[in-house]
Amino acid sequence: MVQIILASSSPSRLRLLESVGVKPEVIVSGIDEESPEFNSLSPSDLVIKLASLKADAVKSRAPINSLIIGCDSTFDFNGKSLGKPLNRENAIERSKLLSGKFGYLHTGHCIIDVKNGKEINKLSSAKVQFAEMTNEEIVDYVDSGEPLNVAGGFTLDGLSAPFITSIEGDPSGIIGLSLPLLRNMVMSLGYSWLDIKKG
Repeated sequence: MVQIILASSSPSRLRLLESVGVKPEVIVSGIDEESPEFNSLSPSDLVIKLASLKADAVKSRAPINSLIIGCDSTFDFNGKSLGKPLNRENAIERSKLLSGKFGYLHTGHCIIDVKNGKEINKLSSAKVQFAEMTNEEIVDYVDSGEPLNVAGGFTLDGLSAPFITSIEGDPSGIIGLSLPLLRNMVMSLGYSWLDIKKG
């Protein structure tokens, strides 16, 4: 029996896994995603690095028969990483910046097979196009509190969905964890998708 560990406090990632029959144990990594030491990394390198650090941080607390899943997401706008806005002012500025434009949501994935000592890392990227938003819509959205603690300041599965006019890529990757990519990673470690669902 394989135990799945999710090294993330993200409700969206947990909900995605549970929606396809995977029931992980959540162990929060405690990694500081906003640390200045990561500022020099490109958006895609950043999310891979943080996903790996998150998974590795909980390894000592995970059972020997477990697969640890670490993920991190950021929004790549003109080559710059837009993480969590964290406060109202940043969220309003971010929404105005993205209004009518597009960027790329990158999600880094890391799986550590504790028993076999293997680690694999993969990237999921998707293009996200935003509608033109009015100032009233932006303020109303930001005042909901939703964008403050999510990568890029938006969610595909939440209150900002009406402002996302199109995507090119995996929807679950935009939400925070690419399910097709996860399946491929699990299989590359020698497990089947059904092994994970039974876990």
